[in-house]
Amino acid sequence: MLTEELYNEIPSLDLADFTSGDPDRKAKFVQDLGRAFNQIGFVAIRNHGLTDELTKKLYDSAKEFFSAPDNVKQKYEHPELNGQRGYIGKGKETAKGFKIADLKEFYHIGQPEPEGDMPGNVIPEEYPEFGEATLTAYRTLENAGKQLLRAIALYLELPETYFDDKVRNGDSILRALHYFPLDPNTTPDGAVRAAAHGDINLITLLMGASADGLEVLRRDGKWIGITALPDQVVVNVGDMLDRLTNHKLKSTIHQVVNPPREKMNQSRYSIPFFMHPRADMNLTSLESCIDAQHPKLYVDMTAGEFLDERLMELGLKKK
Repeated sequence: MLTEELYNEIPSLDLADFTSGDPDRKAKFVQDLGRAFNQIGFVAIRNHGLTDELTKKLYDSAKEFFSAPDNVKQKYEHPELNGQRGYIGKGKETAKGFKIADLKEFYHIGQPEPEGDMPGNVIPEEYPEFGEATLTAYRTLENAGKQLLRAIALYLELPETYFDDKVRNGDSILRALHYFPLDPNTTPDGAVRAAAHGDINLITLLMGASADGLEVLRRDGKWIGITALPDQVVVNVGDMLDRLTNHKLKSTIHQVVNPPREKMNQSRYSIPFFMHPRADMNLTSLESCIDAQHPKLYVDMTAGEFLDERLMELGLKKK
């Protein structure tokens, strides 16, 4: 049984250790990643494949798109896609259990080569650089995510390629987020940029955000701030992986708090990649994660059923 650790900051790991071909470095990475995901559910990762040049291009082009007039942005809003592609305007998403919508707007990019009934991407024609940068970042982060899932599979004593077919052409989403400037005198009481929540997916990869504000709830109830170095991606466990592992790997509650009053008039940009499996993946908890000390916590369902349930709770999909 692992001893419970309380982290003051999230552990930092190097993905090159896993892909190095050195069995000892690879094994140590697997154990360090597993321990962090068991204890706090978050790590910071180096050597993820994103270049400084791509990251800058991505953030610059996202800022350019979000500074467009509302009537331009709204051309790319498709409510019939339940917020899964294109632009999602201000006040549209409310965290599970909250009444007030988050103070943000965002843009969703999905699989570059959709299959079956998966919707195609909605790319803003006025901003070709934004489309190009988001698709390149999508492929890069999806590749890093696949490596991390291989390490997770080994930690769970599953075949290394356990997740490969489950995430091939999966429902992953790259979300370009704009937390717009706030007027401290008119911001509704209780409204925050992103209320406390767990992510829906298997894992989330978040490249360095443009301002502070991300906080993680430690298991003793203390919130700790997360700041990744510029060359790091922050990776956390989502609710689907938590379900699959019967809460052995922890989906940790996190939030984006409002800045101090004197900084409320500044924008914050953030670009997470939500790694989802295919809709038909079975999320039934693994037998190896269930025992007398850890009774089964979750009802059986597929990834698609779970996603539908959560999109309704978030207000993005109508019942």
